[in-house]
Amino acid sequence: MIKLKYAEYCLVPMIDIPCEIKIENEVKDFILKSKKDYRLCTTCGGPAIVPVEMSVPKDSDIKMKIGNNTLHVSRVQMRYIRQVEMRMLRGYLNYCKRHGLEEC
Repeated sequence: MIKLKYAEYCLVPMIDIPCEIKIENEVKDFILKSKKDYRLCTTCGGPAIVPVEMSVPKDSDIKMKIGNNTLHVSRVQMRYIRQVEMRMLRGYLNYCKRHGLEEC
């Protein structure tokens, strides 16, 4: 019988969280204009920014204030990104366009 040591592989602390994440002005402007809270989460296509109605914020998220709104950033993504970019909003904007939603 083989005994596995799960702790070595499963209980890895999240480290290397950068001290400062830059947010592109285009992203800030979009969030300020939309007057909504958003979440930067993990998808199969990489990091994506979506409204909190589509991806509920987690207690472990890092909160970044943008005007009166909040960008919730997944702690998992914080390990890998150095800048929040407009490309992270493209999937959501394409979704809105396909469904004829003007609120985007």
